[in-house]
Amino acid sequence: MAAQLGASATAARAHEELFAYWASLRQSGRLPGRADINPEGFKRLLPTVSLIDVVPGEGRRDYRLRLAGTGLYAVYGREITGRSLGDVYGPRAADYWRDELDRIVDDRRPGVGCHSLSWRGAGHLSLLWLRLPLATNGTDVDMILGYDAVVGIQSDQSGIRAA
Repeated sequence: MAAQLGASATAARAHEELFAYWASLRQSGRLPGRADINPEGFKRLLPTVSLIDVVPGEGRRDYRLRLAGTGLYAVYGREITGRSLGDVYGPRAADYWRDELDRIVDDRRPGVGCHSLSWRGAGHLSLLWLRLPLATNGTDVDMILGYDAVVGIQSDQSGIRAA
C-alpha cells in the first residue's frame, strides 16, 4: 500500500509540474500552441508524454497520437505513435477517451482522471492522466498535450500472504 501511495504522490507532483509549465505559457487568457512547447521545460517527464492531434470530421471528431513517449510502449505493448483512438483501444476504451478529449476541446480546459488498464489485462494498474489543450491560434484547440503515470499494485509480489 505504501508503494502505491508513493507512486500516486509522485504522479500527482508530475501532473502539477507539467500543468504549471503549461499554465506559464498562457498569455492574456489565450491557450498555448504546439510551437510554444519546449520539451526542455519538462525533460524528465518525456517518456510518458504524448501529443494528440484533434482530427475534425463529419459527425464526431477523432484523435490521432502524433507522438507517444517511449515509456508508453510498455503501457500499450506496442508503438502507438501515428495511431487513432480506434487503432489503440477497444470500442469501450476508445469511447471513454473520445468523450474525455471532446470535453477538453469543447471546454478549452485541462482534464485529469484515472483510467484502469483492465482493458489490457492489467486490472491491478491504472493510468493517472493529464490532458492539456493547445491551440495554434490561441483559441481553437487543435492538439492536446498529455502525460500519463502508471500506478497500482505491482504484479511481482512475493506471494506471501497473511493467514
